[in-house]
Amino acid sequence: MHDAATRRVGGYASAASLTNQGKHAMDASIISILITIGQMLMGSLFVWAGLNHFGPVGANVTAMLAARGVPKPRECLYIASVLELIGGACLMVGVAVAPAAIGLAIFTVIASLVLVNFWDQPEGQLREALKGVFASNTAIVGGLLITAASAL
Repeated sequence: MHDAATRRVGGYASAASLTNQGKHAMDASIISILITIGQMLMGSLFVWAGLNHFGPVGANVTAMLAARGVPKPRECLYIASVLELIGGACLMVGVAVAPAAIGLAIFTVIASLVLVNFWDQPEGQLREALKGVFASNTAIVGGLLITAASAL
């Protein structure tokens, strides 16, 4: 019976079965590689931003925080920057990925609401630029939530 050769018989897998298993293993390998690359890219964004806040950019961000009424803006920036560094590093090395991604998503939402307030700006170039940054941050939050979900 030719059909018997295409089924699993006597504990041995058929050639068709082995081909499908190989395809799924290859798919899983590609998925793993893509997740790793995505986590490294996402994490590097936060590590880079966190490091930047300790340089000249930090003074500008501190001034923006102060202008928006954030108490102890320099200290808040340093704490947030350390959280960015730790969370980003966790994503990059694959440690505590879900909590890091969720924490970074919450951070990004808060930072966007505090610093990317396009709705308070008059029509013009600044308002449009801030809308773009807000949209990008929204996409980053989406990517972080997908990252967290894939790590669970």
